[in-house]
Amino acid sequence: MASTVGQVIKCRAAVAWEAGKPLVIEEVEVAPPQAMEVRMKILYTSLCHTDVYFWEAKGQTPVFPRIFGHEAGGIVESVGEGVTELAPGDHVLPIFTGECKECPHCKSEESNMCDLLRINTDRGVMIHDGKSRFSIKGKPVYHFLGTSTFCEYTVVHVGCVAKINPLAPLDKVCVISCGVSTGYGAAVNVAKPPKGSSVAVFGLGAVGLAAAEGARASGASRIIGVDVNPSRFEAAKKFGCTEFVNPLEHEKPVQEVIAGMTNGGVDRSVECTGNVNAMISAFECVHDGWGVAVLVGVPHKEAEFKTHPLNFLNERTLKGTFYGNYKPRSDIPSVVEKYMNKELELEKFITHSLPFSEINKAFDYMLKGESLRCIIHMDG
Repeated sequence: MASTVGQVIKCRAAVAWEAGKPLVIEEVEVAPPQAMEVRMKILYTSLCHTDVYFWEAKGQTPVFPRIFGHEAGGIVESVGEGVTELAPGDHVLPIFTGECKECPHCKSEESNMCDLLRINTDRGVMIHDGKSRFSIKGKPVYHFLGTSTFCEYTVVHVGCVAKINPLAPLDKVCVISCGVSTGYGAAVNVAKPPKGSSVAVFGLGAVGLAAAEGARASGASRIIGVDVNPSRFEAAKKFGCTEFVNPLEHEKPVQEVIAGMTNGGVDRSVECTGNVNAMISAFECVHDGWGVAVLVGVPHKEAEFKTHPLNFLNERTLKGTFYGNYKPRSDIPSVVEKYMNKELELEKFITHSLPFSEINKAFDYMLKGESLRCIIHMDG
């Protein structure tokens, strides 16, 4: 890689030219990293539902042409001025949010919402100079979530890069960079179910299954999976779910169904759908006196959460979480070690594998609800 340091790199990227249209494999030029930036070679990336949501561009500001992708693993190719904790050859995970280590949030033990580098879905350029590092024939191609991993090389702010164990297989641990950490952390870091407790998980996609896995790791004895798609139930047993509820099969609200199953409500709930009605149900299904509900899913921008104040006065707690309350640089290396120590199983999240040239198939799998995570091999 030494020969490319300081040089523009020409490589392949899957470019989204317009909303909802198949990605096109193009030759792009990737500029060298500027101050506090890292250029990395992406070896494996996977598709997250967030990529699909912004590719469809429904209900948010469309930014095109754009290079999507934010769940990946790679190797540092070169670093910009001021970067001291990373060097060429380091194995890394790019993260869609960051940790500057200097702002009040980063210095707080309770927050991971960095003032400088927290998620910004509209920004398509780098913070340092307001410019893109990608171009095709001199015209800019925009970034996504500061990561843009659907490219053989990408440039990321150093605060959004987690240095990990070089022995960790990047084709497995790449899923830690978004979905698995979000769900798993929501359970173990925020809900914190006591041993022997009951937990309801709303939404059994990859994030919800990671939450179930976290609940099991915490020692929960009953994990109730809630989903309107019963075809997900059997697979969810592998992630710790012990029983299931399909809200569409009941005439009364699902929170009442769960209260009836659990003698008044579950001890903890984790909501992973983004549907505001599911959020309300997740809150109202926890037990009075000690129940804690954790919201993970991102709702529609016009959604309103409505519940009776008595639900709070009766000592139920409602919490929100972002990225499982993990700080990217400080905490994610230890999540990778959980996998290396066989405390966290990642293989069961990976349902498909494709070469980079067939990346559009990954979108098809997700749109049809057939995949949890599809690993895309960048050399294919």
